[in-house]
Amino acid sequence: MTKPRILIFTGNGKGKTTAALGIVLRACGHEIPTCVIQFMKSAPSGELKALAQFPKLTIQRFGLGFVPRPDHPDFAKHQHVAQEGMTAVEKAITSNKFDLIVLDEILGSIGAKLISEKQLVDLIEKLSDQQTLVLTGRDAPQTIINLADTVTEMKPIKHGYDIGIPAQKGIEF
Repeated sequence: MTKPRILIFTGNGKGKTTAALGIVLRACGHEIPTCVIQFMKSAPSGELKALAQFPKLTIQRFGLGFVPRPDHPDFAKHQHVAQEGMTAVEKAITSNKFDLIVLDEILGSIGAKLISEKQLVDLIEKLSDQQTLVLTGRDAPQTIINLADTVTEMKPIKHGYDIGIPAQKGIEF
């Protein structure tokens, strides 16, 4: 490669994180040093338990769960944790220890006003030519889409939530 790869999984449909973690699983099978940094998430999930067995995989979480509106008193705490996540992203990119870096829900963090689009663009510019960056979350900004070489939009056709099926262990978490 002569420049870094940037892949985006966005849209309102289910499967953005699942697609990104499929790439992580593939990379782990090839013993590619990989870092997953999750934003906004705090609940335990089966995929993190399963992925913990891979020695060349680092997983970090920077989330407090559901993000309140910006006028809510707890919003600043969510912003602070997301900013800690951005510091971790910069370290992961600039350390050159990882060939694959997944930023799960980073795009949602922009939409929720926890981080800025400019912060992400500035970090993308620090990628080395050997690194691949995977970004997930709804509402990918056009600026970020323009930087990517691969963009997939997940579009919902039908979802169990719509008919009252709750999140299922092993399927949604």
